[in-house]
Amino acid sequence: MEQVHPWGVTPTRSDAGGEGHSRRRRRTVNLGRGLVVPYPEPASQAATNVARGNRRTNTRPEVLIRSALHRRGLRFRKDHLLRVGGVRVRPDLAFTRWKVAAFVDGCFWHRCPDHSTTPSRNPDYWIPKLQANVERDRRVDGALMSEGWVVIRVWEHENVDAAATRIETVVRRQGRP
Repeated sequence: MEQVHPWGVTPTRSDAGGEGHSRRRRRTVNLGRGLVVPYPEPASQAATNVARGNRRTNTRPEVLIRSALHRRGLRFRKDHLLRVGGVRVRPDLAFTRWKVAAFVDGCFWHRCPDHSTTPSRNPDYWIPKLQANVERDRRVDGALMSEGWVVIRVWEHENVDAAATRIETVVRRQGRP
């Protein structure tokens, strides 16, 4: 059974069955929650190298914000695994004593309303992939908030000092002396 999604592509669900009797099976990627999309064939070796260079942690914006917070005397855990509401979460910054989780989101990966772009190559992969990232962010936010955590999301394009001030204000309001 195929489902048409609002973002304009028709991904298949992993429980939808096989792809028929085709000799050559198309490579797919499981995006989680049963969503399977075609594997994105790279446009060039350069595109492959760029994709391999993307970091999951310690991105430049994240490091700058961490440094600014550390200079202000705040201590935190980075990439700390939390299990909340049946969801595994790794906030970029976790202030565990005060239950504050901060995420530094990349404009591309998390669909920034100001800077988000949709790649023209491999849209059958990228559109559901990026939408799944946004949906995961909402699930994570909900799970954390249901356990009493305060969630702060910072875009990578935000001014470092302004973002650090916003995080510091929330942490101090949560009871830090």
